[in-house]
Amino acid sequence: MRISVVDVGSNTVRLVVADAEGGVPLPVHTAKWRLRLSEQVKPGGRIPDEAVERLADAVAGAARSAARWHAARPLAFATAVVRAAPNREEVLRTVRERTGVELCTLPGEVEAELTFLGARRWMGWRSGPLALLDIGGGSLEVAFGRGRLPDFAASLPLGAARLTHEFFAGQDPPSPELIRGLRRKVRHQLRDVAARIRWEGPRTAVVTSRTFQQLGRLCGAAPGRHGPFVDRQVHRSELRRAITRLAELPAAERSRLPGISAPRAAQSLAGAVVGHTAMKLTGLRTVTVCPWAIREGILLRHIEDGPSWWAEVSRSAEETPEPVPLRIATVPN
Repeated sequence: MRISVVDVGSNTVRLVVADAEGGVPLPVHTAKWRLRLSEQVKPGGRIPDEAVERLADAVAGAARSAARWHAARPLAFATAVVRAAPNREEVLRTVRERTGVELCTLPGEVEAELTFLGARRWMGWRSGPLALLDIGGGSLEVAFGRGRLPDFAASLPLGAARLTHEFFAGQDPPSPELIRGLRRKVRHQLRDVAARIRWEGPRTAVVTSRTFQQLGRLCGAAPGRHGPFVDRQVHRSELRRAITRLAELPAAERSRLPGISAPRAAQSLAGAVVGHTAMKLTGLRTVTVCPWAIREGILLRHIEDGPSWWAEVSRSAEETPEPVPLRIATVPN
């Protein structure tokens, strides 16, 4: 069986085609289309018509690519930048009419649950009680659990692109006062979730997302060309030093640093502040960068629970109103 998933994020549309024999999603083809929605849409703002057209074109291209690789119609979802848009329904309808792909948005805590599953499968059972941090463009997902799925999952409006718009627009590089203001907001929003992580006392902590992957490289982790099986860790002290390096440079010059790509250079500082503050509040000194995240989590749920699971979760997502900024869910195992 060959399956595919399409992820519409704040910067790119990504396609993964995987073979599912043996219960493990083994990628056979990946592709991406750069949209940079986060540069065109303010947090919670409407997605412009021209951006919707480009998004539909990218999803159509992903569907054609999946078909060429003999995969079924993609499991397609969009993250916070579409989920929070006032014209969300219009965007989803346009994509469906233009491409035939049933694009949906998932609540933030469901994204956290699926990302946790991907991380759990990658890390294995010997990792024990597991904490997860995932910095996206529009939101931060946090989860903790001892089993296959998390015991609790939370989604907070602390995405790297969102906070860059909110705090750093018009100042490049931003002033120390703006950075302190950002850190205060992150501390306030994370207080309760961080207390839960500290109380649980995880044995292992993992981070996912392109933001954390690039910050890991900046902090000395092996480059991506060394493959997914290289152990990559981020130490809190190194991330603190990375904040200092990023804060001294305008966005155009950050892309010259190891691991920082030009499209994500502007939001790299906000991402580093969120990551460091989250680690500090939760008491995590070292985290492991995990290559599996939400896309792999979706593929795993599809393999393990069957196609009806995706049909149910995507239908429920569209029937559920836009969530409040903080959602904490206890997830049954």
